[in-house]
Amino acid sequence: MYEYLKGYVTIVKPTYIVVEVNGVGFRLAVANPYAYEVNADKLVTVYVYQAVKDDSITLFGFQSGDEKQLFEKLISVSGIGPKSGLAILANPDHQALIQAIRENNANYLAKFPGIGKKTASRIIIELQDKVDSLLPTNELDFTIKATKVADNPALEDALAALKALGYAERDVKRVEKKLLQGEDALTTDQYLREGLKLLN
Repeated sequence: MYEYLKGYVTIVKPTYIVVEVNGVGFRLAVANPYAYEVNADKLVTVYVYQAVKDDSITLFGFQSGDEKQLFEKLISVSGIGPKSGLAILANPDHQALIQAIRENNANYLAKFPGIGKKTASRIIIELQDKVDSLLPTNELDFTIKATKVADNPALEDALAALKALGYAERDVKRVEKKLLQGEDALTTDQYLREGLKLLN
């Protein structure tokens, strides 16, 4: 029903954002909410996928049409639901994801939350011939730096987002320790990207 929304981000939470379009706020589940910022003056375009179930209608948002297309490919695989699809896409290195599918690298895919070896193999079998046309989102490279979590709301939000994506508490704690080894604070988006790199 929806292809994209063009409006202003009014709310950013660990699992979703709200985009206001002509006075209507659309709640969108997104892979990395902190890639967006609340800004009443900045018009953004968010590509949308609508999932309809018997008891709910959920909108999923993406930064580009290519990211949306990759999501649609992932959830077409048996055993991959929207939550798992978002958890996979939260890792900004979509090129590595596509390469893993092309090269039968089930071990790489199995590192994502909710993805076991069988599901990883199924992704490869069903998508190996379908990913060549996908254009991955540009990977951003950040240096791991951080301050104390208690003094850093951005890091706290990033860790909450990792938990919301389905990563285990012990794994998030492990990432937290590594992020605390730096000296300078990053944005929530940068912390989240670094955390995902460490987890995967």
